Amino acid sequence: MTLSRMKPEPAVKILLVVAVALVDADNRVLIAQRPEGKALAGLWEFPGGKLEPGERPEAALIRELEEELGIVTQEPCLAPLTFASHAYEDFHLLMPLYICRRWQGFAQAREHAALKWVAPRALRDYPMPPADEPLVATLIDTLL
Repeated sequence: MTLSRMKPEPAVKILLVVAVALVDADNRVLIAQRPEGKALAGLWEFPGGKLEPGERPEAALIRELEEELGIVTQEPCLAPLTFASHAYEDFHLLMPLYICRRWQGFAQAREHAALKWVAPRALRDYPMPPADEPLVATLIDTLL
């Protein structure tokens, strides 16, 4: 089949979510467990969240880190690392992942069931949402 004869795909809702790999002084990465009552409850994810209308990804991430974890960071401390593009049943998720090594405060589970600092290679030992899983290899390569 030639490209000119391919049918266009039906429109799909694109959900833009931003996430971060917080890396501590021991080179461990913070992961957060999704709480009961939410989709994919019990799975471990990188902190972050949805963008508000008109919000830039970095601003959304700074806001989400304060709301979810009680920590404060600045835009120069956020470095784009990679992204995930994953088709869920009802929408397509596009998720840039940033890496951050500098913030103020101590991470607290305000909206998650639990938080855990994990060595990069051990990230594979935690069940994650399908969109987060492919990010682990890039993190391991970056941090080791």
